[in-house]
Amino acid sequence: MASTLLMEISKDERERAVFRSRRMAETDRISDILTAEARGMIKAFELLEKGVSIDEAKKQLGI
Repeated sequence: MASTLLMEISKDERERAVFRSRRMAETDRISDILTAEARGMIKAFELLEKGVSIDEAKKQLGI
């Protein structure tokens, strides 16, 4: 099924452009989520290193 879809998309330049655009948007969305998660983890470790309790760190991080 995937190969059939790829063959259909590859026949039309407009469809290829739409496909690439959607794929890039999804990649960007995933990257944004991973970046936000990494920033949150860094902030959490910084709070814990300062001696902030886990409960207080959760409050400050909004979790």
